[in-house]
Parts: sequence; structure tokens; C-alpha cells
Amino acid sequence: MAPTQSPSSITSSSPPLHTFHVHRRAIPYRLFAMIYLFAIIILFYQHLHKLINLVMNSSTSTSRTSSNSIFLHLSMILADVVLAFMWTTTQACRMRPIRRRTFPDNLAKMLEKSGEYPGLDVFICTADPYKEPPMSVVNTALSVMAYEYPTDKISVYVSDDGGSKLTFFAFMEAAKFARYWLPFCREKRLVERSPEAYFSSNHGCSCEDEEMKTLYEIMKGRVENVVERGELNYEYLTTSQLHERDTLSKWKSGFTRQDHPTIIEVLLDSSEDKDITGHKMPNLVYVSREKSRTSHHNFKAGALNVLTRVSATMTNAPVILTLDCDMYSNDPVTPLRALCFLWEPLKGLELAYVQFPQHFSGINENDIYANENKRLFRVNPMGMDGLQGTGYVGTGCFFHRRALFGSPSSPRFVVERRELDPEHVVGEDVKSEIVLSKAHLVATCNYEDGTNWGSKIGFRYGSLVEDYYTGYKLQCEGWKSVFCDPERPAFLGDIPINLHDVLSQNKRWAIGLLQVAFSKYCTLTYGIKSMGLLMGLAYSHYAFWPFWSIPITIYAFLPPLAFINGVSTLPKVMDPLFCLYVFFFVGAYAQDLIDFLLTNGTIMRWWSEQRMWLIRGLTSYLFGYIDFFLQKLGISASGFNVTNKVIDDEQSKRYEQGAFEFGITSPFFVVLTMAAIVNLIAFVVGVIRVVFFPEKFGEVFVQMLISGFVMVNCWPIYEGIALRVDKGRMPTKTTTMAILLVGFLYCATSITLKS
Repeated sequence: MAPTQSPSSITSSSPPLHTFHVHRRAIPYRLFAMIYLFAIIILFYQHLHKLINLVMNSSTSTSRTSSNSIFLHLSMILADVVLAFMWTTTQACRMRPIRRRTFPDNLAKMLEKSGEYPGLDVFICTADPYKEPPMSVVNTALSVMAYEYPTDKISVYVSDDGGSKLTFFAFMEAAKFARYWLPFCREKRLVERSPEAYFSSNHGCSCEDEEMKTLYEIMKGRVENVVERGELNYEYLTTSQLHERDTLSKWKSGFTRQDHPTIIEVLLDSSEDKDITGHKMPNLVYVSREKSRTSHHNFKAGALNVLTRVSATMTNAPVILTLDCDMYSNDPVTPLRALCFLWEPLKGLELAYVQFPQHFSGINENDIYANENKRLFRVNPMGMDGLQGTGYVGTGCFFHRRALFGSPSSPRFVVERRELDPEHVVGEDVKSEIVLSKAHLVATCNYEDGTNWGSKIGFRYGSLVEDYYTGYKLQCEGWKSVFCDPERPAFLGDIPINLHDVLSQNKRWAIGLLQVAFSKYCTLTYGIKSMGLLMGLAYSHYAFWPFWSIPITIYAFLPPLAFINGVSTLPKVMDPLFCLYVFFFVGAYAQDLIDFLLTNGTIMRWWSEQRMWLIRGLTSYLFGYIDFFLQKLGISASGFNVTNKVIDDEQSKRYEQGAFEFGITSPFFVVLTMAAIVNLIAFVVGVIRVVFFPEKFGEVFVQMLISGFVMVNCWPIYEGIALRVDKGRMPTKTTTMAILLVGFLYCATSITLKS
């Protein structure tokens, strides 16, 4: 399959392929940013003035009270400095948010007229059949194989990093079923082309639907039966699958997920395989790269680079789509929407990728774990798109293959093999021995030794968030990107419905982001130098995300502990600083709410989002911060934990009811429980002081207000501790440990402040 250049039939006089407009809120946001910045300057002037007074007083005092006051005030200054810094980085995404519109019908007419549809290589990565059910991966693959696009131009590559015979069998079954499913989608002009999504929706069932559903259920039953048993016997194969025995024989004694040879199997070949109506099938290729305990495999980035090389030797399509294993297509014309940008003359030449937002199915009414991540997946990308382009989020992204091989303004890096060049034309069939031999060679575990792969070519190594890092490095090299957010979501994915899984995933992201922030490619230095101030700040907002843990942890613990011990760290009601803090709080929250509502959010989901921001600050970001610096000291090693996508029925029921899942003992939950207890005690102490000393209301009101706000956000924790009896309640061991640690903190604070 030959790489295709932008079609000559698309000219400046052709109908438009896309348009955009700047959001009306851009100018009000800029004005508000100026006012907010002025208020921040006043705040730090007041902080500095108070600090100078404290230092001068301490120089004339011999007591430790002055030293303690300085420490408390410096801690609050640190919290406010980080909040101001993070607010500043956020503003880069609010200066010029834009909204794009595509016209895929115009492009389709031009491409049909010219016959210049470019090839599309789809990369789907999976790693564990027990955490990422094979049927979920199969549905993702089938949904993109059924795109409204010439099937002989589509090649789907499935990377199985777990090297599982169970996943391979699932795709043997999928290859059979696809011969029926693709023509069914085409004839009925389906929009939902994931079989599971289609049959789960409320469509009127015809005889054809029932027949197809029966075929799907048979396939699903066979796959799930094999996964449940954990093994595949040859007698379970159908007659048409017997030719796969040679491949299955590679799973022999000594084969493990960490140590095994390369397996590449072409399950469907577009040059010879046809569906039941005689149309060509897409290519479907199973890839499990070689693994060795003595070689670093670089997690998902390594798997994507193997797919980049393997696909280059087999099809070398000029456009690459990367997908998570559970992120199925929800719109069959999505490739055409992406090509409205990628295939535009001149502008498309400097465009690295088109990123679609992540949307999810199965979210409960109030999205209690904030799985939508609107700011990450929709709000900020619109703002970055108005600058030089959004970041790469790992899935739902269409790449120009050539963007992975060098900057747009300089010659591409010379690759070590001619067939890996983006301009190379593959002249042999995907099943030919010479092609398969080359594909196996570039999938070996030590192939990258001494090459530029992962540093200057392909998906980049050096961070657990390989998606963020790759997009960042590409834009630093001069590439642009586009954020495309059509009304109908292009992709839908699954979500974790377990709080611990959500927090663990965010902890991994936090570590990966810090790996970028504290590298020689730091966004504040290298990023600003390469892309300019606003883009550097926009990427810094993500790179320094874990910094949120600093102010959140300080405000959650230090003021209430000091308050319980009779020391106030917050301004009184009559203090001008109180009005300033109210402005900061109301202004930031109101602006965040507006952003949320303008992206089709609800007030209750926004509340869940801000609550999860606080929870992540005390858990994922804090522990990610600790783990990162332990790694720097050589005390622990980073790892890539696959997010569990298996759904437990009882957990699912509790999730639908909006109940938080605490069911296991975890350091995350210990810290959350400590914050809930400390602020509850501080609030009660404040009430008691007001009752017995009404004249002190002005002194205690601010602390009671903040502790009350924390308590409202901690309601699911109080509920989990005292009001629930199901398996998702807070473990007694966690509560006991939190109480003991709170007691220790109280004693330590008391001794420090009163000594």
C-alpha cells in the first residue's frame, strides 16, 4: 500500500472542508484574568507585609511563638503561590478557545471523484485479558473495521502486550464474525458499529437483527467460555480455524507474558478475504512483540512503536489511528472528519495529528468519580487548539505517519531500514514470506538498541504518560495539531467504577507528568523556548498537575489543626484579606462552572468534578509526588499498571446508585478519612467557641466556613464510615488507622505550637 500525498483535486476553490470560530467568552475571560491577576498581586503584597512584620517581631522575641507563626505563614504563602501558579497556567487555555466544524460529505465527494482515499492503519493496544476483556477489544476492532471508508484501505493492528492465547483466539473468532457484521452495517447504514453497543441499545429488532445477534452471542459465548477456563484446547477450534494451529503451537512451555517470541498473524488479508457479499475485507493483524526479562519494553509507547514499524513493513498507510482497547467507534464517518484537516493542501503538511475528545458510556447520573474529565478532554483542548493545537491524549487520534519521523521544517531522520520510511511503497502482499520476515525482525525486543526510536522517532519514551509526552515533543519540533469535537462523539470508552482504580490511574498519570516537569524538556524552559509563552504555560498546566496536592493538603490539614490548638492561620471576617479570598474562591469556581456548563455539563456533575479534584489532590497527586521523588532517590521503581476494565455486578449496582466504593484498605482512603475527621473536629470546636464566646464569631467564622466546605465534600466518606453496611463501606481498619494518625498529628501540632 503506497503512501498518498494530499489529493490534487482539493483546491482553494473546492467546497470548504472545515471552519472554526472563536468562542464569545474569550474577551470576557481575558478581562477577568487581568482583574484576577491584580487581586493576586495585592494578596502577595499583603503576605509579604505580614511576613516582614513577623520576622521583625521574631528578632526582638526569644519565644518560639514567633518562629511558629513564621512557619505557619510561610506554609500558607506556599499554598497560595502554587494556587496562583496553577491559575496562571490555566489562563493560557482560556485566551482563545475555538470551536471547529467539519464537512465530511464535501471531502467524500472529492475523494470518490479522484479515487485518492489514503490508507489508514489502526493501532489497538491491549495487555491483560483479565483486566481488559477480549470481547471489549474485539468490539473496538469491529467498530473501526466497519468504518464508512473503503475497506481495502483499512488495516487494523492489534498489539497484545500480554501475549495471551485467549486474546488471539478472540480475534480468530472476530475475523469470522466480521464477514457477516461488515455487510450488515453497510446495508443497514448503522451509526453504532460496535456489536455490543448496537445490540444493547433500544433498536427495533428485525429478523435480520435477531439472526446477527445470534451470531454475535455465539461468538461472545465461545470467547468468554475460553477466558473463564483460562485455556484453549485444540478440540475447541472450528474446522475453518484448524490452519491457525501452527500459530497456537507457539504458546508452549516457558511462554510467559514477560518472556516470549514475536507472534505476528494475519487473520484477514484484504487482497484475498471477502465478506459474505463479495466485498473486500480490511486487513486484520495480530501482533505480540518479543519480550525478554533482560530488555526494557517501554510500556505502551514501546508497543506503539512496534506497531509503527510492523505496519510500515506490511501496509505503510500515511494515516495512523491510535485507540485504547475499550474505545470503540461511535461515528462511522470519523476518518473523513479527520481527513478534512489532514488532507487539506498546505495546512495539512504541517499538521501532526487530529485529536478527538474522549467520551464514555456507562457513566452514572452525577458522574461521582468525574470520569468525564471535561477540563482535560474538552475544555482545555479547545483553548490549546486556538493557540497551536491540543495535546495527544493516547486514544482517538489520527496521525500523519511522517510526523513521527522528524520536524516539518527539516529533513526526516534517516531510518535504519528503507521499508520503515513513511514514503516507502509496500509492493508485496501482507502474507508474503518476505513481508512477514521483515515484520518479525522489527518486532524483536532489542531492535531499537542504538537507534532513534523513542527519542527522535516514533512515540517518545521517558514518561509513564507517553501520550502527553509524545504530543508535547512533536509540537516542540514545530508540528501543529487540531482538536475536533463533533456533536456526535467519535468514540466511546469504558470507565473505572471503583474509586481505588480511578485514583491509581491518576497517580500513574501524576508520576508520568512529573517525569516531564523535572526533565531537561521541562515545559517552563524547553517548552516556552520551543513553542512560545502561552503554549508552554498550557503544557505546564498538565506537567505540574500534581502540584495541586501542595495547597490542597496544606489547607485540608494545617489551618484546622492549628485552629483546634487555638491558633488562627486564616483572616478574620473584618480583615480586608477575607474579601480577597472570597473573590478568589467565588471567581475561580464560577469560571470553572461556566466552562463546565458550556460543554453540556450539569451542576451536579460539576460538583462531582470539583470534589474529585480535592480527592485527587489528597491522594493521587500527593502519593504520585512521593513516589516520583522516591524513584529519583532510587528507593522505588516506576511501573505501568493496567487499569481494570472488568465490571463487578455488585460494584456496578452501587455505582449506579451513586455510592462511593471504598471496600478495600488503601493509603488513599486513610488520608481522605484523616482530612474528614480533622475538619469535622475543627468545625465542632468552632461551634462550641461560638456558643460559649459569641464575640469570637468573627475570628472562627472563616475556619468554620472552610471546614464546613470540606465536610460537605467529605459526605460520601462519613457515609462510608458510619451509615453503610454493604461491601463498599469504609473498612474499619482504615477508619481506626486514620483516627490514630489524626491523634498523632494533633499531639505533634500541639507540642510544636505550645512549646
